[in-house]
Amino acid sequence: MMRHWLALLLLACGAQALAVERVVSLAPSLSEIVVELGAADLLVGVLDGGDRPAALATVPSVGQYGQLNMERLLSLKPDLILLWPGSINSAQRDQLQRLSIPVYVAEPHSLEQLTTQVQAIAEQLGRADTGRQLAAQLRQRLAQLRQRYQRAKPLRVFYQVWNRPLYTVGGGQIISDALSVCGARNVFDDLKLPAPQVSIESVLQRNPEVILAGDQPQLEAWKAWPQVAAVAQGRLLLVPDKGLERPSGQMLEALARLCQVIAPNL
Repeated sequence: MMRHWLALLLLACGAQALAVERVVSLAPSLSEIVVELGAADLLVGVLDGGDRPAALATVPSVGQYGQLNMERLLSLKPDLILLWPGSINSAQRDQLQRLSIPVYVAEPHSLEQLTTQVQAIAEQLGRADTGRQLAAQLRQRLAQLRQRYQRAKPLRVFYQVWNRPLYTVGGGQIISDALSVCGARNVFDDLKLPAPQVSIESVLQRNPEVILAGDQPQLEAWKAWPQVAAVAQGRLLLVPDKGLERPSGQMLEALARLCQVIAPNL
């Protein structure tokens, strides 16, 4: 009975009854958010996918993106799991939900949702004050970028994820929202899949004024279609920072670099 009343008192005071001490992150972007919140010491396992922040160099791996080692994860005895749904398959997501381990699911579809989830993750980690401060900084930076790059008529942009086959981002993807901050519009924002496959013919039909891609050979290939506005105007542009594809606090500065590439005169 005494423990019950103590728990209620702690909650009434805004404190956590059970402090999180062992966290496993199942996405590089979520791992980055934990580091940005100054809570890297809580991470006991991470799912790998690309380069790690230096602060996480020695943290044990629980597998690669899309290939979670469930046995390794359980051996780390986490008391909180941070999950990006697409980072593991549906069977393993279901398995996680059946475990008696709290799971926080984060999948922001807009930059405003990202700032809200940064604050929510901070609360999960017992870093609520830090989370509020970081979220406020991100919202202020986002407002600055929107004001600087807004335009009456958005530029039509095709964001190429891959070329064989041809993939882009759909309207519900956070990168689509990021393009709007730069005064642009994703020409495939009507598609709801996060990474839909499209045809060259559909790109030609939508006639983008800017084509963005991750490497120069992919951009050079579009010169075979000089009738596309982006080709005719010489607006075949490299995405300047892969950080745009990792929704964490650093994404705002990656976005600032993208906006500068799309609209260098603003």
